[in-house]
Amino acid sequence: MPTLTGGCQCGAIRYALSAMPEGAHLCHCRMCQKAVGGPFAALAPVRLADFAWTRGAPARFDSSDLAYRHYCAACGTPLTYVYSEKPWIDVTIGSLDEPERVPPVRQFGVESRVPWFDPAALNRLPAEETQLTRAGQRVVAISYQHPDHETSPGWAPPKPSA
Repeated sequence: MPTLTGGCQCGAIRYALSAMPEGAHLCHCRMCQKAVGGPFAALAPVRLADFAWTRGAPARFDSSDLAYRHYCAACGTPLTYVYSEKPWIDVTIGSLDEPERVPPVRQFGVESRVPWFDPAALNRLPAEETQLTRAGQRVVAISYQHPDHETSPGWAPPKPSA
């Protein structure tokens, strides 16, 4: 029984961890910002021996001479960061089915932190729940995203109606 599971947005790639990550962190370096398309990457390291791909084969991008990243070629979800010569793999916390179980405990690359990233200031911004509107009316979106749990090998998202 895996300790944690995760995968991409479309469900083509899934993985399992057999141990809890150690030293989850935020990385503000410019490479991580670009890799995830956000102000930082939230990463959870686990030993390679405690990691397994359980569905599909991810694409790989060598982001430097020291490390590479896995992502889903179908939907683009960033999945991992891996130092080429270390026995660890960092999964993106957002790709975990239960990201709330892996809170970051430190930060790296703070020299590249975007100046507006201040958690205290972010908590003062107006906040509201997610809602979609069309022509001023609230609508419920039909999600084509993989659910946050394991599914049968033949699982497919609902098809958009014509």
